[in-house]
Amino acid sequence: MTLKIDKKIIGYAVVTDTAEAAPPPAQKSAEIHQLGEPLSRPDKLVGNTYKIKTPVTDHALYITINDVVMNEGTPQEHRRPFEIFINSKNMEHFQWIVALTRVMSAVFRKGGDITFLVEELQSVFDPKGGYFKKGGKYIPSLVAEIGEVLKEHLHEIGMLKRSEHETGQKEFLEAKRQEYVERQASATGQGGTESGFPAGATLCAKCSTQAVIKMDGCLTCLNCGDSKCG
Repeated sequence: MTLKIDKKIIGYAVVTDTAEAAPPPAQKSAEIHQLGEPLSRPDKLVGNTYKIKTPVTDHALYITINDVVMNEGTPQEHRRPFEIFINSKNMEHFQWIVALTRVMSAVFRKGGDITFLVEELQSVFDPKGGYFKKGGKYIPSLVAEIGEVLKEHLHEIGMLKRSEHETGQKEFLEAKRQEYVERQASATGQGGTESGFPAGATLCAKCSTQAVIKMDGCLTCLNCGDSKCG
């Protein structure tokens, strides 16, 4: 069949039988992978409020973590964090605290495993240095203190298991602590510190508690039982 071209040719393309038969390629839409179904907020939530007083702030921080009850009325009923609020008279940290609580609340509502937040918060270090809290535990930053509170809350509702010592090990450490304190008190006239551990105890690299003493010729932590002698 002859086709007469009346217009000026401005371009051309070679068409084959295969190209004519093949349909035009369809644009592939991006796949959305959702980690978990977002939770909707009930009208009523249960939760706990924790008070922390640190040497880096003039006023105490009040941390409220509200939980949503999942699978209520079934054997699988459990609580999981839904939102977090931090209040204080000190407005110095207001901006980043609001941002942190909103991001954490969004992670809570997303669903799935949220226990990773504890380690992420605890690994934040203040370039100005940390501080010791009551009990002799070293806290590297205010953010890490918030991580400690979240960890305690997850223990409270059963999302994290407490890594407690064996009963025999705890009794052994307590007996050794008393023995050391009595020996030091008779030798120097000084007892333990407010943290409950002997005076002169050093920081434990494992549990970050000022509870390491030289006992039986070996450096031993009276809090977690870590020993350089194994």
